[in-house]
Amino acid sequence: MGGELILGIDPGTAVTGYGVVAKERGGAVSLVECGVVRTSPREALPFRIREIYEEVSALIARHQPSVVVVEDVFLGKNVQSALKLGHARGAILLAAALGEIPIAEYSPREIKKAVVGNGNASKDQVGFMVQQQLRLKDPPSPADAADGVAAALCHCILGAFR
Repeated sequence: MGGELILGIDPGTAVTGYGVVAKERGGAVSLVECGVVRTSPREALPFRIREIYEEVSALIARHQPSVVVVEDVFLGKNVQSALKLGHARGAILLAAALGEIPIAEYSPREIKKAVVGNGNASKDQVGFMVQQQLRLKDPPSPADAADGVAAALCHCILGAFR
């Protein structure tokens, strides 16, 4: 391959989206894998966090990315949601740190601006632009997977400038 693999993650306690992209030395980027980690709302939060950690650890072991890109906490109106998101991010950051993989963090607005050109883009717009940039037949599905891929693409675009 000759390039690098980038694992992008859109954290959430119910659904965590992820995308692995390959960035070649010439600059071409291609999708390797994307999907979601779904946890059961019937499970207690500690078990959901453990599941996120284990799934992200497995992704890291399988792909050996050169960097893990994690969407930063969006400080919205709901404090409870931000706290839960922080727990999911902690599990992801721990998996990357224990795997000794560098971590890059971008805000949702930075990711949307880099990938779509508009920091206020909708989930549909993000999915469409991910589809266009990676020349995919369809946008990654569900939208959380597209958001994980967008995080990885953001790092491909902005990573050299950080």
